[in-house]
Amino acid sequence: MSHARAIHLSRRGLLAAGGAVGLGAALAACGDDKGKAEGAGSGSTAAKPGPWTFKDDRGTTVKLDKVPADIVAFTGVGAALYDYGVQVKGVFGPTTTKGGKPDVQAGDMDVSKVTVLGNTWGQFNVEKCAALSPDVLITTMFDGAGTLWYVPEQSAKQIAELAPSVGISVYDRQLTQPLQRMWDLAESLGGDMKAAKVTDAKKRFEAAAARLRAAAKAKPHIKVMAGSASDQLFYVSGTHLSVDLEYFKALGVNFVEPPESAKKQGGGWYESLSWENVDKYQADIIMMDDRSSAIQPADITQPTWKKLPAVKAGQVIARSPEPILSYDKCVPLLTTLAEALEKAQKVS
Repeated sequence: MSHARAIHLSRRGLLAAGGAVGLGAALAACGDDKGKAEGAGSGSTAAKPGPWTFKDDRGTTVKLDKVPADIVAFTGVGAALYDYGVQVKGVFGPTTTKGGKPDVQAGDMDVSKVTVLGNTWGQFNVEKCAALSPDVLITTMFDGAGTLWYVPEQSAKQIAELAPSVGISVYDRQLTQPLQRMWDLAESLGGDMKAAKVTDAKKRFEAAAARLRAAAKAKPHIKVMAGSASDQLFYVSGTHLSVDLEYFKALGVNFVEPPESAKKQGGGWYESLSWENVDKYQADIIMMDDRSSAIQPADITQPTWKKLPAVKAGQVIARSPEPILSYDKCVPLLTTLAEALEKAQKVS
């Protein structure tokens, strides 16, 4: 989703709808896939000899005398790096739930071992960040302008003075591209990319992709809709712009596609529907936003929702609009959809 701050409408909303971030409000949304990186080592947090160079997806090259050891990152980025053996020092973005448990976007990170600089949209404690003396700040980007995800506009200049930034684009490309970019970044930061759990995860991802392709080929008549729920609205995402949906579509999945005119208010990411009109599109499987910012299917009380054929048939699954960009965390995204397709009955 995109929250490029108020002017671009809602990444949150965008995401909410399947774009990239959360829901219902108008927050705003927030180049080179072949950027090169040079770094050292294996391991994680100890500073390694340099120099260190990484060219991000804005085309910006960060050069440091040593491999960054003190890293501040968006929560989902920190979770991806953790899977590759790189521990970040501070995070910003959805990290813990109201009950204090790790947010879904925190992955396997031990959230008690990181400094949380902000847990919700618009929060970023600049003073805490400065105290960490970060070598680099890393986040994703959900627009073509290079807007750093979850870095508040009002404090962006102050934050930029604390450390150079690296942006990994998750905008208008297939999932495999940012996955490779995160792999390259983790490797440059000292991640052990030859570890058995790392190489095994990549193989499992490839096998899961083959399974999803086969399932989609066998069930071309099954229609899938990507949605997200808020109190007032239901968001239907188009496949264009979202890294996961673009990839699933390329594998052959048959998606509900709102017309471009209907997605205009959603920045091109999604169409907003009132709950009275939630049955506008026919779908056999509904993929629902699993982020804590969205209302989860079990908590939706709208009678129009409960009447949808896919809901009545129990053909509702989770979707992660902001995937944790490690192969390990993306395997379930593929297998969940593949299994749903394999079992799905035509109900629309």
